[in-house]
Amino acid sequence: MNKVNVLKKNKHFYISMILNTIEGMLSGCNFIVLLDCIRALWQNNLSTKLLLNSTAALGVVFLIRIIIYSIGYTEGQIGGADVSRQIRLFLGDKIKKIPLFRFTKGQTGEYINVATNDVNNYEKILTHKAGDIAKNGALSVMLIIFVCTIYVPAGMIILIGDLMLLPTLWVSFRAVKKYGNEKNSVMANNVSNIVEYITGIQTFRAYGIGGTKNKVVTDSMRSYSNISYVYEKNVIPIGMVFSILSWLTLPLMILIAWHGYSLNTFDAPILFMLSLLPIFSCKLAGVIFVDLTSYKNLTISKWHINNIIDEKEEVERDLQFTPNVHDIEFEDVTFSYDRDKNVLNGVSFSAEDKKLTAIVGDSGSGKSTILNLISKYYESDSGDIKIGNVSTRNVDAVKVLSQISMVDQDVFLFNDTIRNNIRYARPSATDKEIEEACRLANCEQFINQLDLRYDTLVGENGNLFSGGERQRLSIARAIIKDSPIILLDEATASLDIENELAVKNAISNLLRDKKTVIMVAHTLSIIEGADNILVVDNGIIRESGTHRQLLDRKGKYYNMWSAEQKLNDNIMA
Repeated sequence: MNKVNVLKKNKHFYISMILNTIEGMLSGCNFIVLLDCIRALWQNNLSTKLLLNSTAALGVVFLIRIIIYSIGYTEGQIGGADVSRQIRLFLGDKIKKIPLFRFTKGQTGEYINVATNDVNNYEKILTHKAGDIAKNGALSVMLIIFVCTIYVPAGMIILIGDLMLLPTLWVSFRAVKKYGNEKNSVMANNVSNIVEYITGIQTFRAYGIGGTKNKVVTDSMRSYSNISYVYEKNVIPIGMVFSILSWLTLPLMILIAWHGYSLNTFDAPILFMLSLLPIFSCKLAGVIFVDLTSYKNLTISKWHINNIIDEKEEVERDLQFTPNVHDIEFEDVTFSYDRDKNVLNGVSFSAEDKKLTAIVGDSGSGKSTILNLISKYYESDSGDIKIGNVSTRNVDAVKVLSQISMVDQDVFLFNDTIRNNIRYARPSATDKEIEEACRLANCEQFINQLDLRYDTLVGENGNLFSGGERQRLSIARAIIKDSPIILLDEATASLDIENELAVKNAISNLLRDKKTVIMVAHTLSIIEGADNILVVDNGIIRESGTHRQLLDRKGKYYNMWSAEQKLNDNIMA
């Protein structure tokens, strides 16, 4: 869908607007019937015929209004829902094209807020606010025309009262724009904190930090409450000023009407009518002011939607990427997440085709960053990354990822069946292939214990399974994808003995076929047989070689190995 058309109103919206305008005009016809009844009462000649005719006229107008309202309301709801649907579909497609690093910078709440609250707010504009403004605006115009047909000066007084909307709306819109944007920004942050709190509640409780994180959420909600108060404090007084100014037309109208009556321009019933109409007119103008202010507030959501629509996408390139070999080479690669501190500093290494290259190092040394750069979650600041002697800088991320199977520490599973979660890696996979992949990944035992086996729902993010079981399902997914490159962030250190052994066996089966493997290892014993081991220290490759070569050098790897062996000995003791 073209981004120019994604917010475009459809025919249902315009039909709704036309019908709402007609309904507003028909509402104004009631004044004519009302004037005839007041005149008849004043002259004491309200006949049964006039009463029946007036009732019939009001009944017909009311019936027509009901029919028009029903059709207009239905058209508005259909139009708004249709536009809302096309916006959400577009955003879903758009988010797939936004660079992946955007989702690691704490902006998840922003996207959630836009896809839910902002789209809902824009839908309210189309289904309610725009129609209400059209209907009440048409009624206000009919009122002015009706009064002008009776006495032009009185009509001008009502017109002047309505024109007072313009300066007050200008001030109101400025306040809405200023504080409404800030309010929405705080709301996005609030959504992020709430999502984090709910998804991490088990961890927070386990470590006894639920209260601490709850304070973060509470502070976030308090910030939203405060900005909402500031917003209302600055917008509501503007409406009060307009209300006072518009109600000043009431005594002015009475004076003008009395002047016309004293000159015998019209009779007493019209004087009575003109004295009452400003009350209705002022209330109507107040409703229009509130509707327009709400409309302006809701259009902030339209700006937020447009911001995502206009967000820079990953550049699609026609360059084909089908390397015959899958060696990976880093050439003087430098990278930083925030431009203040480099995570990698001039890193150069080569991972041979169909060989296992392990990466070890202290926490925060840049190990996982190397995997992120290979998979093009991020682009390096300088230097070059090659796969099969082809630079990936000008290759689409999706084409690079098509050559890669990922097994991450933080396994993500969809709230779907086990079978479908594994099939996502290769939609054409047969049930037999999926079951074989699960057998190789050591998933078969715990799956067979389930009543529905492969058709069991895994729960939100796989919360029905343990960490080790999720890790093995992730390995099964990598096996079924059968990519020539495997990026593995091994995390057996946090597992119990049984799960650790199962995951290690699953990893062994994953690496059984000849593939190019880059493994970030947190336990050194699992990579003793690696073809090459890179020791990363503060963003640079400190050492490289086989397990035996690195031990002989007695450098950082030797110290890490010795510390691990000592720890294992203490545990065994």
